[in-house]
Amino acid sequence: MPSDVVIDGARCLERIRRLYSIWRNTDGTDSSTNDNDALHSADAVVIIRGQKEDDFTYSKSAAMQTWLFGYEMHDVLVVFCQDSVIIFAGSKKINYLKQIESEHNNKENAPRNFNFITRKENDEKNFDEIIEQIKNSHQGKTLGVFSKDKMEGPFCEQWENCLNQHSFTTVDISSSIGYLLSVKDNEELGLIRKACEITGKLYSKHLKDQIINIVDSERKVKHSKLSEGLESALNDEKYVSSVDANYVEMCYPAIVQSGGNYNLKFSANVDKSPLHYGGSSIVCAFGIRYKSYCSNLVRTLLVNPSEDMKNTYNFLLECEEVILKELKDDVPLCDVYKIVREKIEKERPELANKMTNNLGTALGIEFRESTIAITSKCTARAKKGMTFQISIGFSSLDNPDGKDDQSKVYALFIGDTIVVNENEPCAILTSSKKDISHIAIILKDDGGQDDEVDETPAIQPRRAAVEKVRTDPSAPEESRQDNQKTLLRRLNERAEVRLTSQGDKVSSEKARKINNAYKSEGQLPQDPDIQDLKLYMDKRYETLILPINGTPTPFHISAIKNVSLAVEGEYIYLRINFFHPGGIGKQADTIDKENVYIKELTYRASNDKKDDVVPASNNLSHVHKLILEIQKKYKDQELERKQMEGVVKQDALSLNPSKVNPKLKDLYIRPSLANKKINGTLEAHTNGFRYTSVRGDKIDILYSNISHAFYQPCDNEMIILIHFHLKHAIVFGKRKQTDVQFYTEVGELTTDLGKHRNMHDKDDILAEQAERDLRNKLKGAFQSFIDKVVQQKNFPFEFEQPFRPLGFHGTPHRSMVLILPTTSCVVQLTEWPPFVVVLDEVELIHFERVHFQLKNFDMVFIMKDYTKKTQSIQAIPMGELDPIKNWLNSCDLCYTEGPQSLNWAKIMKTITDDLGGFFAQGGWTFLEADSEGEGGGGGGGGDEDSDAEEDDYDPDEEESEEQGSESEYSAEEEDDEFEEEDSNSEESENLGTDEESGKSWSELEEEARKADAEKLEYDSDNGGRNKKKSGGGGGGSSGGTLSKKRSPVTSKKRPAHSPPPTNGKKRRR
Repeated sequence: MPSDVVIDGARCLERIRRLYSIWRNTDGTDSSTNDNDALHSADAVVIIRGQKEDDFTYSKSAAMQTWLFGYEMHDVLVVFCQDSVIIFAGSKKINYLKQIESEHNNKENAPRNFNFITRKENDEKNFDEIIEQIKNSHQGKTLGVFSKDKMEGPFCEQWENCLNQHSFTTVDISSSIGYLLSVKDNEELGLIRKACEITGKLYSKHLKDQIINIVDSERKVKHSKLSEGLESALNDEKYVSSVDANYVEMCYPAIVQSGGNYNLKFSANVDKSPLHYGGSSIVCAFGIRYKSYCSNLVRTLLVNPSEDMKNTYNFLLECEEVILKELKDDVPLCDVYKIVREKIEKERPELANKMTNNLGTALGIEFRESTIAITSKCTARAKKGMTFQISIGFSSLDNPDGKDDQSKVYALFIGDTIVVNENEPCAILTSSKKDISHIAIILKDDGGQDDEVDETPAIQPRRAAVEKVRTDPSAPEESRQDNQKTLLRRLNERAEVRLTSQGDKVSSEKARKINNAYKSEGQLPQDPDIQDLKLYMDKRYETLILPINGTPTPFHISAIKNVSLAVEGEYIYLRINFFHPGGIGKQADTIDKENVYIKELTYRASNDKKDDVVPASNNLSHVHKLILEIQKKYKDQELERKQMEGVVKQDALSLNPSKVNPKLKDLYIRPSLANKKINGTLEAHTNGFRYTSVRGDKIDILYSNISHAFYQPCDNEMIILIHFHLKHAIVFGKRKQTDVQFYTEVGELTTDLGKHRNMHDKDDILAEQAERDLRNKLKGAFQSFIDKVVQQKNFPFEFEQPFRPLGFHGTPHRSMVLILPTTSCVVQLTEWPPFVVVLDEVELIHFERVHFQLKNFDMVFIMKDYTKKTQSIQAIPMGELDPIKNWLNSCDLCYTEGPQSLNWAKIMKTITDDLGGFFAQGGWTFLEADSEGEGGGGGGGGDEDSDAEEDDYDPDEEESEEQGSESEYSAEEEDDEFEEEDSNSEESENLGTDEESGKSWSELEEEARKADAEKLEYDSDNGGRNKKKSGGGGGGSSGGTLSKKRSPVTSKKRPAHSPPPTNGKKRRR
């Protein structure tokens, strides 16, 4: 035995009490099984362990020793008598076992004393003494033993010879002890969970990856080689870093089967046949034993599965779900088997004869307890706290699509380690995912190229595009356009069905809330100023009382738009403007137009002071001050209320008291909790995360509220981060947040360029090496945290990682950043604020300012919810257009393009106002028409708009305009020319362009640069922006400006093909 062995005396004594309670029939569990009859009939219980075996075998004696003492001991005899426990062993073992006696007390069901006997050279006298004590226990005739255990070695032989000299009757108590050991306490469950965690890591990160690499590289590797490699991986700290590797071992040799030769039993031998992956199944089964407690995992990988194989596999998953649902406390195991069998016979009768006969057994210190099995004949009842290895499979299945004889037959086999609950389905302890998207290996053959393995076909289009979009620029433009036309047609059909079925919900706008001043007349204040028909501000109810035709009339502060106070001579004027339907702005548009409204009221009061009487103007000044004060307070309250819109109260975080929760330390949070950066710790609990800062701030994020989780490593970045995009906003820092990020910095964010640096400087080399080591350390810590979190039962999603090969530069907010696609989103997480667009929420993507003369373009995301504001990425380099199109096309996302920038606020409002009319006119096809014709405008794609754009620039008109605008500065022109051009100049003045007639070329160039800078910050909600006119763009030319009725969708920028402004030099005909 190891020198550091410590036996938990209290735990051992408690388990001895449990044994005695069943033996004495005082636990009340007899109704659950009849196997306890053998134990009840025994007068004494004998547990003996002989010498150490060469090969490991499971035995009840070893299991009982581990359960009681925590260790297996050889050459030890333990006898449980009526009132005492006899332990016969060597002197060293006795010294360890005497720790039990120190915890001994006289509680109920506990033996009265412990008799420790030390072995000597001659054990016969001691054996005789033990037998005498056995004869005094109850009737002293029947011994409870484990008849199937082999007793080897001189110690066991001597004991057996001594027993043969007496007429004892023996009964096998294996089933009774097996039932006792099958119900686990919290400590045992913790050890099984750790064993399951190691099992899941070995499968997901070693065996599964090995098989996929073999399939990908088309290598020939034997099944036995994979099995041996899995056992050798137990010495790798990557898989057993959180536990003591000395206590980790295999439950049985790992099983890997393929190529039509399947044996769905855990006693199956591993053959030396090579792994077959020609369209068949690969069955993997193994279990890890940690501190003598077992776990088990069974998975089947499908290579290029047919639809029939997928359907059968999904049906197998449904059968396992039935087992998990029906296996509850006090349910007979045979009933669970019958329910599953009936489901198969009813839904897929052809599979009934191919199902495994055993659906699982109890699991613990022994890998399987054969007397507690989910079979048709087992009447034992499940109990809360029992752990099972459940496994179900179908063998000898036909695959007509198989390419060779080995792939014509396949098998499906899945299994997990579970724990039984009381009134709810079983909890799965092996968290490795097994749905079809995680076990199907899809081989693709693109024109003779090497096969590519896609482990997750459910998200194959977007993830597969990562490797192909950049490397395969030869995608035919025609096929891409045909695919986009098909996608656009389907988009219109689905959008019309989706939106028109919602009725007026899409187009309905929330009316502005006008609060009632008073609910009843009794609330009206009784103030002398009101009686004297003066203006009065009621602070309590935020109401202004105005005298109108001799009647005090209340107006709530929300009805007042603005107030102004003016002094004119001897009088002061107070002007009050109200919100009304005829006003300008969104607030006026949302008011109910059925009522009668007051637009404005003006009150006048004298400023004269007579006979020491307070002037009447003081009332107006005082009320004006109060209105501004109350209005500011009300606006702040409204702003705070709007901030809280969309915030849903979260459920309480269920804290896990375990000290081994996944945890990351020294993380900063964005948005920040204070003006300066504060670090803290992120910890994963039962149903969510908790971030605790060093100053005590706590922020909870529930798993159920996380829409998407991202992990961005520090490759080519100065920070490493975990980002959560939430379904519902949470509040911290007095603001609602839908994006929360936890990060830590790697290296220096700023570098002193003035510092002299030498490439051979030892300090710089050491600093670079330290930074590389820090990056690797941080990546390992973050990846370990994510792996532990994903393996938790209640974590419903995976962390997405950005694909750098698909990245492109753009400006989503203020600065140029790298935009990175992920599996389901387009994100920018490095700079704050972040940019996150969920592709499943996107209706279509439109490219603006696509023109051969421009160096960049804009990308607009139109959401499926038309009431949401469009998202845009501006100033994307034109060289990124084709790769982005290829990526979107591979993801089956519809896109359009056009040369104009569109006012999306007006477009979306027009669409939501009349959805039926929008789709009747072709829906989003107006953008397709815009992309087909370079001169096409942004609205409707009609000829009228196209003509209007063409009229923006006519060379003849431009030349005439230049002559007209420049002639007033020339003294050499003829009189008739001067008069004509002077009239043109007057017309230009009427249109407001006289300011630009004298500007130099450099001034106009600077003005154009500023206009381009303003366009980047253009906000579509602000409506159209008046642009300065340059050159002949003012409309005051000799040719005039063609006035046409334009589409509601108009351009807000100078057309890409319009000429630059001219300088002041005169051009002659």
